[in-house]
Amino acid sequence: MKNWLIVLGAAVLLVVLQLTVVNQLLLNGPIQEGPYIHQIVILVGINIILAVSLNLINGFTGQFSIGHAGFFAVGAYMSAFVVTTLGDRVHHALAFLPVTAQDGVLLLLGIVAGALLSAIAGLAVGIPSLRLRGDYLAIVTLGFGEIIRVFILNIDAIGGSRGFTGIPKLSNFFWVYFFVVVTVVTVRNLIYSSYGRAFISIRDDEIAAEAMGVDTTRFKVMSFVISSMFGGIAGALFGHFMMYLHPNTFTFMKSFEVIIMIVIGGLGSIEGSILGAVLITVILEVFRGFGPYRLVIFAITLILIMIYRP
Repeated sequence: MKNWLIVLGAAVLLVVLQLTVVNQLLLNGPIQEGPYIHQIVILVGINIILAVSLNLINGFTGQFSIGHAGFFAVGAYMSAFVVTTLGDRVHHALAFLPVTAQDGVLLLLGIVAGALLSAIAGLAVGIPSLRLRGDYLAIVTLGFGEIIRVFILNIDAIGGSRGFTGIPKLSNFFWVYFFVVVTVVTVRNLIYSSYGRAFISIRDDEIAAEAMGVDTTRFKVMSFVISSMFGGIAGALFGHFMMYLHPNTFTFMKSFEVIIMIVIGGLGSIEGSILGAVLITVILEVFRGFGPYRLVIFAITLILIMIYRP
């Protein structure tokens, strides 16, 4: 009952913020850089979904995946392709509804498609590779992420190396933070369930978990599929907010960026994942004005954080 009240309260808060604070203060208010601030807020929400979902693999299950950008890309491109292909048909079929409701249905259709394909991709890479551990698993997931990016580069139907253009802007503050709540609540409830205890047992001692009858391969694949699905949702929201996708956005550097978020916040901590996503997203934007020295200063800042505030 308590969890349902939290979800209901969060949903009401999202509606109020969408209808008042964002539209009036950030977009139409006296703040001249409102759209820029609004974009940072949206990117923070998308990065929270990525960080919390990756922490399910790296933090709670104890595996080392560095290919999360691949699932992010799969969700983004699949959602954009479905929406741009079926958009006119959906609008025609739902002509009796308001335009905003039609856009909402279309966005949800794209998100579902992106999430399903990302989950299938997670299953495809999970079954053959999650019998591996440590560095070997990291290399396989890194290779998978790059294979996805190169594969996208060679598909003309989704723009190839030119990038995917003409994507309708369907994501907004409400939808992004609605799925932030869905992701956090789902992962939290999963961790405190019997499945979560199996994940944590694999992280703490995989051999002991196997000795106690835990099917470690099954649970690792399950963790990978669920994490990939939420990575695809984040990609769908990203694509329909930016309205343009390019394979260079989904390089292994994006995966490392998400890993930094969960390491800074603390592996195995949902609250830490949220804090790390907010911190890293904001710091990267703050340092953007330093030009070529941006990443150097960012690296020094990360080192200082890990030394003094681990």
